[in-house]
Amino acid sequence: MASDAPRQKPRAAPHRLKRMRHEGLKPMVGGAEREMTPDAVLDMGWGRLLFAQTFSDAQPLIEALRSEGPDRRDIAFYVRNPHVLLASAPQEVFLDPSHTFRLELATYRPGRRQPRGFTVRRLASEDDIEATNRIYAARRMVQIRPDFFSSRKDDRALTYFVAEDETTGAIIGTVTGVDHVKAFSDPEEGSSLWCLAVDPQATQPGVGEALVRRLAEHFRTRGLAYMDLSVIHDNEQAIALYEKLGFRRVSFFGVKRKNPINEPLFKGPDPASDLNPYARIIVDEARRRGIATDVLDAEGGLVRMTWGGRSIRCRESLSELTSAVAVSICDDKRMTRRIVEHAGLTVPQRYDPEDTEALTAALAGRPALVVKPARGEQGKGVAVGLTTLNDVQAAIAEARALCPEVLVEDHVEGEDLRLVVIDFKVVAAAIRRPPRVVGDGRSTLRDLIAHQSRRRAAATGGESRIPLDAEARRTLAEAGYGFDDVAPAGEEIRVRKAANLHLGGTIHDVTGEVHPALINAAVMAARAIDISVTGIDLMVPDHRGPEYHFIEANERPGLANHEPQPTAERFIDLLFPLSGAAASRVALTS
Repeated sequence: MASDAPRQKPRAAPHRLKRMRHEGLKPMVGGAEREMTPDAVLDMGWGRLLFAQTFSDAQPLIEALRSEGPDRRDIAFYVRNPHVLLASAPQEVFLDPSHTFRLELATYRPGRRQPRGFTVRRLASEDDIEATNRIYAARRMVQIRPDFFSSRKDDRALTYFVAEDETTGAIIGTVTGVDHVKAFSDPEEGSSLWCLAVDPQATQPGVGEALVRRLAEHFRTRGLAYMDLSVIHDNEQAIALYEKLGFRRVSFFGVKRKNPINEPLFKGPDPASDLNPYARIIVDEARRRGIATDVLDAEGGLVRMTWGGRSIRCRESLSELTSAVAVSICDDKRMTRRIVEHAGLTVPQRYDPEDTEALTAALAGRPALVVKPARGEQGKGVAVGLTTLNDVQAAIAEARALCPEVLVEDHVEGEDLRLVVIDFKVVAAAIRRPPRVVGDGRSTLRDLIAHQSRRRAAATGGESRIPLDAEARRTLAEAGYGFDDVAPAGEEIRVRKAANLHLGGTIHDVTGEVHPALINAAVMAARAIDISVTGIDLMVPDHRGPEYHFIEANERPGLANHEPQPTAERFIDLLFPLSGAAASRVALTS
């Protein structure tokens, strides 16, 4: 007797399911004349590349991902059907939100423009390695472990190129290439590009493009067919470069483990994502210690942090521990210099902005003058190196548009040294240098400045840009140029005289090199103002010597500017002394 129940479809045969899982893990390959190395894994120093097409099934690939080392970032790449892999361990792995691009090397055409102001060469020394890791740190990338290059120096699967500044010899960019034939006997004879990084403070245009082209030409001479790369989906600037060079999107994907390094990629929308870098570095450190954070106003960088029974509001590095009196002292540059001068610090000579005779006499006896609003921040309204009365009076008028009270001082030659003082201890020191560009013999200075401004903005989350204003025009004019002039190739031209970071300046860490007298002056200034967190600016002929002139104090210094120095850690130590690292130090000394 026939049943009225619907007939069940037969289950798929086990061998069909196995084949589907197997094929879902790998991209299509074009040739069969070469057997791929099974379960191919390549150590990159910052983590490992796991070539998914060489794994027979999902389980061994998942097991390989599980063996990821601490503070490393492994990537399973060429996962053609990632849903198959994700279904094997959905709580442990995630789909990397990156696009894969491919450059066909057979049709690639080298660029006509040669690099100017820098050369591209092989990585060759321990100094190159240190410089590469410095650039990785600046770009918030995982650094290569110190012993990696000594153990893998003869590995032909890996190729490293660096860009070197022709004038200073500094490394300003780096790129890594992987030869897939050497890595896992790739029958498609491919290659891939990894870790393209340019120093955010490099002035030469075209560094990234030159590194990509050099690597492509290197792999083409090896007879390889293509060069692939993976780029985060919202990196519009990088994607535009790759498309310009002829890369096209291909449907291969990466899968990574859910680890602390990768957390921003898989945890979804972050309520703190709209914070600027100066507030974000503090929030990240607080969360690392388990301190609750509540973003009160993202645009203003205002957050509340709570730990135990203690709750403190901060606007970036300005907290409720800084008194209103201290803020008012820092806000008025005239009062600041009176306070620190009374405490025994050396300050530049000051002049009455209304006394034309005194200004004329000062210009006759001094190299130059500085004009700045008595109140203001981020370098706005500051004019440096003024040598004529007309320029001084014009600068006074511009400064008064921002603040009625104006400060006129001697221009002190030397380096602009910022010392970050937290809890009356210097925790970071850096030389700040004005923005500059390097002529290439083709581009106008306006275009070079715009390019450098975009690079600075990208490196600082939009916080640093070079304005094309009267100060920039005046500075260029002193060098004999205008915005629309073309400078000779290799000529370095300063765009502004003030070294403020928000206006395109660059910062160079010298924490371990500063003379004790300068550290003492910074601490004395902080104590005179009675402010527990401040950025003290000194003008020094040499940061290794004792001479200085006090310039100003900032009540809200940008802690993110001083990485890798532990500025955020010391700031949270001040706010919550019994949390994290601070608690460990208390325990060790008690």
